[in-house]
Amino acid sequence: MIIKNLKKYFTFEVLILDDKKIRRRFRASNYQSTTRVKPFICTMPMRLDEGWNQIQFNLCDFTRRAYGTNYVETLRVQIHANCRIRRVYFCDRLYSESELPPEFKLYLPVQQKVAAS
Repeated sequence: MIIKNLKKYFTFEVLILDDKKIRRRFRASNYQSTTRVKPFICTMPMRLDEGWNQIQFNLCDFTRRAYGTNYVETLRVQIHANCRIRRVYFCDRLYSESELPPEFKLYLPVQQKVAAS
């Protein structure tokens, strides 16, 4: 997902179903300082840079590490206030920047060099 940091508290949650048919939630937020894994929810801190941020969240890996089960499907994505959303998308693997279509890329501003006079 591509999110703009508005310098306010921000959180998002992903509800998934694992191979044991159990619904589990992952919550990432910029106001939490520790990771906690409970039977049905895993909460973790997230640090956003200034401006636009690209957040990659590997659901298969998080499910395996937190619960020892396999990710099956996403049931819900919930993004709470205090951010700007440019794009939310799912992919089957991590793609390099050059493999992404233009609308999925995170463009950083180019700084102009000032000519010495």
